[in-house]
Amino acid sequence: MLTNLESLGYTEMTPIQAEALPIVLDGKDLIAKARTGSGKTAAFGIGLLTRLDLQDNRVQALVLCPTRELADQVGKELRRLARTTPNIKLVTLCGGAPYGPQVTSLQHHAHIVVGTPGRILKHLNKGTLQLATVRMLVLDEADRMLDMGFYDDMAAIIAMTPPQRQTLLFSATYPDTIQQMSTEFQRQPTEVSVSEDEPHTDIKQVFYEFDKGERSKTLKAVLNHYRPESCLIFCNMKNQCDELAADLREQGYYARALHGDLEQKDRDRVLVQFTNKSTAILIATDVAARGLDIKDLDMVINYELAHDPDIHVHRVGRTGRAGQQGLAVSLYMPAEVRKVTAIEDYQSQPVTIQPVSTLVEKKIASLKPSMVTLAISAGRKDKLRPGDILGALTKDAGIPGKQIGKINIFDTITYVAVDRSVARAALEHLSEGKIKGRKFRARKIN
Repeated sequence: MLTNLESLGYTEMTPIQAEALPIVLDGKDLIAKARTGSGKTAAFGIGLLTRLDLQDNRVQALVLCPTRELADQVGKELRRLARTTPNIKLVTLCGGAPYGPQVTSLQHHAHIVVGTPGRILKHLNKGTLQLATVRMLVLDEADRMLDMGFYDDMAAIIAMTPPQRQTLLFSATYPDTIQQMSTEFQRQPTEVSVSEDEPHTDIKQVFYEFDKGERSKTLKAVLNHYRPESCLIFCNMKNQCDELAADLREQGYYARALHGDLEQKDRDRVLVQFTNKSTAILIATDVAARGLDIKDLDMVINYELAHDPDIHVHRVGRTGRAGQQGLAVSLYMPAEVRKVTAIEDYQSQPVTIQPVSTLVEKKIASLKPSMVTLAISAGRKDKLRPGDILGALTKDAGIPGKQIGKINIFDTITYVAVDRSVARAALEHLSEGKIKGRKFRARKIN
């Protein structure tokens, strides 16, 4: 394990790892406050993997996550941590994915199950999953699971695990409901709260006060002034995400909404377009954005201030990662001054407030991304690999490799990002040419 950690570049513990890992290895229950990106997956993952009995092919560890994206992310990280330990079997169970293949995977046994409450409960109710041998239960992003209405599902799942299990509860925020959950499901837990909620020194925060009725106008002035290549905008309500995305698209901006009401295939497409740089603006609720692994995020905009200063800090922490300078802009009306004051008190420092008049208008309003997403009507089930797509575009179509971006392959569809200047040529070749000797349909995603 130590050799593997070193090869992964884990040379020093993050604060949450240093505080939590000894408790996890001791077999004690833990309640930990840790934001996304703090290294908490390794904190519970190392302990989880260390305590597995590989001779026992029954489920020994269960990790519950609020979203499919976070579950996939956790599963991938656990596999990386376990790559030097042979014969560890991990199954990811999430909604939005076919049920049958999950049943088949469970029939081949699993030491670790990672998934979302709804799909885990479905497997339990149908008898395709048994939790009577679980030794460790992890509730990851527990506050968001509560926000999403998963309490009853979680309670039903936990009731099917042994009472003597070890229970680890991780939460980015610390509402009263978390303490209530801990009281109900944990045994004398050790509490850990690392000082990661202090102001982000590598993030510039700017607040703009606008007059009533000018929220949308102020947002467009902000986008036009800063012109970010990659921007995450937070709204408090799902319908607001849709309305704002539609409004911005009408104005020529490349914007997409992300919230819990989207079907999984639509959610996948929106995230693909944002992460491959073919959509500049992603508009999301706090719940939808939790667990997203978005790198190189230029800017975060709080279209509405969060109800809780803790959530504000979590939003802001999305930008400025990996040592990069980040930018966070927050919009508020005079009637919302109390929220601004609460944020100042929470961060123990005053915020920077700029007049809207300092935002410089430019003639060109649209933020046209440099990349375009093309969709191919084939995927993993057709045995497609990224190299096949790359070869078809570089060798056959003669498009330089540097003009081809991310390639995302799903079960029945593949998305490839290409430079806008070669999008037409790439689409024509994919539509008329062949990949691995076969013809597939291709289209541009708007």
